[in-house]
Amino acid sequence: MSGRAATPALLAAVLFGASTPLAKLLVAGTPPLLLAGLLYLGSGVGLAILLGIRAVRGRTEEGAMRIPWQEVPWLAGAILFGGVLGPALLMLGLTQASGAAASLLLNLEGVLTAVLAWVVFKENADRQIVLGMVAIVAGGVLLSWEPGGRSLSAGAALVAGACLCWAIDNNLTRKVSTNDAMLVACLKGTFAGACNTGLALATGARLPGSGAIGGSLLVGFFGYGLSLTLFVLGLRTLGTARTGAYFSVAPLFGVVISFALWPQMPQPQFWAAAVLMAIGVWLHVRERHEHEHTHEPLEHSHSHRHDEHHQHEHDLPWNGEEPHVHSHRHAVLTHKHPHYPDIHHRHGHRDGKPPVDG
Repeated sequence: MSGRAATPALLAAVLFGASTPLAKLLVAGTPPLLLAGLLYLGSGVGLAILLGIRAVRGRTEEGAMRIPWQEVPWLAGAILFGGVLGPALLMLGLTQASGAAASLLLNLEGVLTAVLAWVVFKENADRQIVLGMVAIVAGGVLLSWEPGGRSLSAGAALVAGACLCWAIDNNLTRKVSTNDAMLVACLKGTFAGACNTGLALATGARLPGSGAIGGSLLVGFFGYGLSLTLFVLGLRTLGTARTGAYFSVAPLFGVVISFALWPQMPQPQFWAAAVLMAIGVWLHVRERHEHEHTHEPLEHSHSHRHDEHHQHEHDLPWNGEEPHVHSHRHAVLTHKHPHYPDIHHRHGHRDGKPPVDG
């Protein structure tokens, strides 16, 4: 288990963290809900173009461009909570809560994501993972802390509600993470963007100039579209809580880029936050979770190689290239090896305390 498994989630954090200062630079003065809509639309449209190019080049496997009907409710729920309710609650909250208070409360997303994953969806976590999550969240709180901005208004509950919506979104998205990550991100961006933009225009917002629209769509493509694609890949290989923890370092990258755009000397709290987040990431990367476990029968479709979990025959033409995508069935298998709570290791643990090395 190496740091390579964490790479998609960390890259997602880099792209998303960069989107905040860049969006502020490009579309200053745009109503927040409209800005969110344009960013999501940039995500959906940009990924749709990439999917089209991929299809024209024959790089799309048969069956990859669809979501199984039994998983559609999970995706619809993720879009509703993460793309519609979350941004709407945040925008309402920002009208009643101070910016400093809202920034502090937004750190709840990572915590709530992990709590839901551990308590509701029974994802395993040992002491090291919990401590890593605490360190990352503490760094986020320190990074967004502003002395004198500690009072919470009635809008705090709305901001916290938005964080809960995104936490639910993250856990529901894990349910569809075996599907094409780019397709999942494209659908979320398109529906969320259309809904937020329509709602903003219906409430009196006016579109900015063409340059600002183009810039926000571009930022949305990288900061939301590609970031979400990588986030879904992280969910597939790491599970929800660990992916959410890595993604929680996004504000750190946002601050670094802000310093590059608007040069200033970092405050001591920035360096303290950076150290805390680095410790949290290190604790997660060095995790070694290993015990004997049994795979229950499972049928799904995702990109895979013929590794120890994929020893199957093909009932369809296959050119021998890997990785490849097709629907396949997993038989019962009992073995022992290091693993994360990925799409093949969503099993329970006796007394919640499996044997762990490291």
